[in-house]
Amino acid sequence: MSNLKPKSNLLASPEARLALIAIVVFVVMSILSPGRFLSVANATSMAFQFPEFAILALAMTVTMLTGGIDLSVVGTSNLSAVFAATLLTQFVDPSLTGGDMFMWLGIAVVAAICVGMLAGLFNGILVAIFGLPPILATLGSGLVFTGLAVALTGGSAVMGFPVGVAWLGNERLFGIPIPLILFVILALIISFVLTRTSFGFKIRMYGANPLAAEFAALDIDKLLIKVYVLSGALSAIAGLLIMSRANSAKADYGSSYLLLAVLIAVLGGVNPYGGYGKIIGVVLAVLSMQFLSSGLNMLQVSNFARELIWGVLLIFVMIVNTQKSFGFGAKKKSSATT
Repeated sequence: MSNLKPKSNLLASPEARLALIAIVVFVVMSILSPGRFLSVANATSMAFQFPEFAILALAMTVTMLTGGIDLSVVGTSNLSAVFAATLLTQFVDPSLTGGDMFMWLGIAVVAAICVGMLAGLFNGILVAIFGLPPILATLGSGLVFTGLAVALTGGSAVMGFPVGVAWLGNERLFGIPIPLILFVILALIISFVLTRTSFGFKIRMYGANPLAAEFAALDIDKLLIKVYVLSGALSAIAGLLIMSRANSAKADYGSSYLLLAVLIAVLGGVNPYGGYGKIIGVVLAVLSMQFLSSGLNMLQVSNFARELIWGVLLIFVMIVNTQKSFGFGAKKKSSATT
């Protein structure tokens, strides 16, 4: 018996399996469309595209770690962007350049993030203070935020910004697309918060076992409010990125991103019941989805078939991840370190 050693399973974690999926998808799409998929132009296009919904997926991940969800991320992002766009079009001359332009851009960015945080505060109060189920609270608030954005714009797109607005979503820094840089920075920050701070530890503790967190004398209401405020701030940043890329803001931009955000979080190994999830898994899920989406576009696959493939992939990964041998068997299971 002393000679028997436990065999390590390289695919035991969701992140390892997801890394394999990302590699397989990349290789398959490279074989099916090598000339286009492996081109520098396609890589650059993907780097500009995916940060928009990837940042929303980060917001979704933070709330799902508590066992909740934030279905208002798209509504929050659009409301924040509309508020910033209205500020810029009402008070700033489109021909403005130089220091004054960057000052107003900074004001607009701060204002948008504040709007996102207020939206998150509203969600947090609904969930923590009033005790509403997160799925219903954020579904309703998302409709409210979208309605407010429509009321501000009359349902039309807000345009006519200073030229500097397009910089965030369309330019490069040292040859690297700025949206990609922004996503990497945010992913690193959120990963640090979740793994190296008491706030992140409390999030995982509460998500893994709310009763134990209560007995540990955690201020659960305050914790949940902070989580949803953070989600709102991330959603606002995504909204600013969408506004910059489109050079306009509208109440219904990114309507398909809500499904993508949920899909990526689950594919990334985040336990829907809370307590477990790693940012590296979310990043790998983002890459997998972008590789798959870009490849299917090149193969001229219809949107219906694409949604079918996404659904099959989601169900497959959830079935694998919910097996007890991989750590997700129970409804509320103590989590590993994020």
